Amino acid sequence: MNDQPLCLDFRSDTRTRPDAAMRAAMAEAEVGDDAYGDDPAVLALEAEGAGLTGKGAALFLPSSTMANLVAVLAAAPAAPAAHTRLVTGGDTHIARFESTAMRRFGGVRLVGVAQRDDGTPEPAAYTRALDDSRGQPLIVSLENTCMLQTGNAQDAATTWSLAALARRYGAHVHLDGARLANAAVARQVSVKTLAAAADSVTFCLAKGLGAPVGSLLCGSAAFVDRSRELRLQLGGTMHQAGVVAAAGLVALRRLPRLADDHALAAALAAGLASVRAADVAVPARRTNIVTVRLAGLDAAELQRRLAAHGVLVLPLDHGRVRFVVHREHEAAAVPHVVRALAGARTASASVVQPASSSR
Repeated sequence: MNDQPLCLDFRSDTRTRPDAAMRAAMAEAEVGDDAYGDDPAVLALEAEGAGLTGKGAALFLPSSTMANLVAVLAAAPAAPAAHTRLVTGGDTHIARFESTAMRRFGGVRLVGVAQRDDGTPEPAAYTRALDDSRGQPLIVSLENTCMLQTGNAQDAATTWSLAALARRYGAHVHLDGARLANAAVARQVSVKTLAAAADSVTFCLAKGLGAPVGSLLCGSAAFVDRSRELRLQLGGTMHQAGVVAAAGLVALRRLPRLADDHALAAALAAGLASVRAADVAVPARRTNIVTVRLAGLDAAELQRRLAAHGVLVLPLDHGRVRFVVHREHEAAAVPHVVRALAGARTASASVVQPASSSR
């Protein structure tokens, strides 16, 4: 009999592990050396990523954080003295967790603008930030899905509108699409449709799609050539990378299955909303993220109380904690999580889990 307490980890969809099929693909991968551009699995993955996003080329990188950094450095003038401005939402992952590296390595000044509940920049603040950047090199970064806005999936028209305004100011438009696959499935459109308005796009393989590592940076052939050189300078070039690229190829085949994660997230949201004093955020278009707060508890305390019931979450702002659903979660987990939230209203905190900046 198994006496281990049940532990349900909802901290991130990066918590997925390779299953047997993915491990088999990794073990059987034909490899070369990506530093020399002759790894067949990497070449196949990059070609598929370029086609998926509708861009001229793609580059395989270890993480979405590095992909975003390389994208900004590739779009900015080489000299830090140029004082490139990066305009993005103040609650985006880039603004919260990546701006220090962009300033340190590229001399890029981040301008964070207020966002509405759906994750879009507040129009007046966005326009003001663009106006203030006149005469300076300018990059605008958009995010889809919107991580801190309960994973809301933006539609293509919204991205086109924001990108069109940015281009009037001569901006390079980057799309942080770490969960763009989720957005495409939620919106029932292609990834290419959602990426079309951007000059460059980051597309993560290691979140809901379940690869153990890796992200694609997609853009024009010239842009990717610059990015490849920057990846080398930052130490991001891998050698027999086909072992992990093979996992990425398997992950891409699983894109339609993200709909199952979204359905489970909706069921989880409905269950949590049934708990007295629970406030569950309702995004315009839900994906795989659910956030909740309990009246009278701050986020750290709610996190601790849920952990005492075997449910791991991440604390956010304004008293909310985040659940991220992925393919290893099952419908049977929902009633347990609902009971844990109900118990958290009165339970004593007994387990402390460290906060994380992980996506």
